[in-house]
Amino acid sequence: MAATRESRRTVFRRIADRPHADWPVYDSTPLYERSSLDGLESDIRIVSQTWFRHDSHGSVKNFVRLLPLAYFRFDTHDRYAESTRYGMDTLFRVFILKECHGWDHETALIEYLECRPVLCEQLGLESVPNQSTLWRSWHERFTAELRSTVETAARTILIKAQDAGVAVPREPEQRLPSYGDEENESDPHDQAVLDEAATITGHVSRVVFPAFSLDRGEGCEIHENAYWDLQTYLGLRERLAANEGARSFTYESTRERTPLGHAHREQVRDLSIAEIREMYRQAIGRLLNEVSETKQFFRAGIVAIDITEADPFTGDRTGHEDEIIGTKEKTDEYAYQWATVQLVGNAVPIVLDARPVRKGETRLEIVEDLLNSVEELVHVDNVLMDREFDSQHVLEMISQRGLSYVVPKRMQTSEKAQAKRLLQRDQERYETDRKLHLGKNQWHETTLIYRRKEDSEHDDHRQYSVFLTNCGSGHLTEYGYRWEIESGYRSIKRFMAATTSKDFGLRFFYFAFACLLYSIWRAVDLLVQVELTGDYEHSPVITADNTLTLLKKETGIG
Repeated sequence: MAATRESRRTVFRRIADRPHADWPVYDSTPLYERSSLDGLESDIRIVSQTWFRHDSHGSVKNFVRLLPLAYFRFDTHDRYAESTRYGMDTLFRVFILKECHGWDHETALIEYLECRPVLCEQLGLESVPNQSTLWRSWHERFTAELRSTVETAARTILIKAQDAGVAVPREPEQRLPSYGDEENESDPHDQAVLDEAATITGHVSRVVFPAFSLDRGEGCEIHENAYWDLQTYLGLRERLAANEGARSFTYESTRERTPLGHAHREQVRDLSIAEIREMYRQAIGRLLNEVSETKQFFRAGIVAIDITEADPFTGDRTGHEDEIIGTKEKTDEYAYQWATVQLVGNAVPIVLDARPVRKGETRLEIVEDLLNSVEELVHVDNVLMDREFDSQHVLEMISQRGLSYVVPKRMQTSEKAQAKRLLQRDQERYETDRKLHLGKNQWHETTLIYRRKEDSEHDDHRQYSVFLTNCGSGHLTEYGYRWEIESGYRSIKRFMAATTSKDFGLRFFYFAFACLLYSIWRAVDLLVQVELTGDYEHSPVITADNTLTLLKKETGIG
């Protein structure tokens, strides 16, 4: 459905009724004026958060063209003195569209606009600007600060759209840690955030890390916390191995004795997979107890289950064929695989549990194991999974637990035929019941929902996605929350120590500890935001690098 005058009125009425946010901000706080870019960014965040939650607002493109900008004064940020053909507000919208799609060059933007004359008219473009006009407008007319605001606004719009389950042109980039770039000091205005982060990180680390322990004898010269200190240190630098990291850590640590790389690996290799998982669950339980004391943490919520894989393994895997298995894309490559279950949606994205994936294990065994674990930690309402979990037996098991699910279905002959019929009728959505055979005259009843993708690059049946769900079409928008687990994997893998060892336990420990560092970062960010603002936004206010640096200082306490 398209936005209407009534739907827009409903959105701004909801904003006006919010007790903790006024819009526009320049009119309600002395911090901003009508030319303030910080104020503009805040307004876009407030409006987009409410906008995409309306059932009629399912398009990023339409939000950009309807975004209220009449109140904002662009002249302060316009470096052209003479009159021009294109207004700043129009160019601002055009460049947000370009950034939302992630196009590096103006040519793709021009082609996009030339195919959409109605959109050009709605944007106030009598004709599509040529490449040189767009290039000059961006690099010479817009100030550097305004260009930064365009990038921030586009990222905000993409995040808020995905939070509401709206299809987006590309996934918004997460603000990943800037490894090795320690010369960039934080803005002085962020000092309060860093001070609060230091206090909270110290508290959280003293709560969480005691859940990890090594089975060592008494009288050891090196304190056990030094091992967790070193492991955290390895997470501070991308692709840092234990030997090299241990040598550097000797000089940076305040401890008199620190473990050598080979000693560190030997201690970790003595841990079994079961012991690692149990310690991880205890640590996450402690972390959840800390964040659950805030009203911003939603204990009952949505979880996403997925499988990620390490970089392709190129060595000799003789004797490790059950652990170094094929990739998910069914290529001729091999890799270690790990499965996780993570909180998504309105909750802070904490990785609740992780497990290795071995050859021969079914998706049913993996999902059942993870749900057994997670339901001891939090109350689960809905389970989101990728299409690799499109199995009637997995879906039946989830339903038997009284849980809802949303899973994309792999399109077979019947689904392709139905999608072609929908395309001929120009139908946006279609819903039908389906029985999946479980064997021995048993069936799993589910619902198939066909949904047409906006601005699809295809002109055939591939314009449609098909989803399986047992909770009705109303929950389909929640599937957009699943992007958080993919973006989380990118952060987690940067926190992992590098190794060439084939030891399965060591490999899994490195991954699990990286999941823990990621979860601590997101939990600390939640607590900092709540302490300073009383609210929680999914976009972090502290970087992972900040958190890991603070953790490095704290884990050696003992």
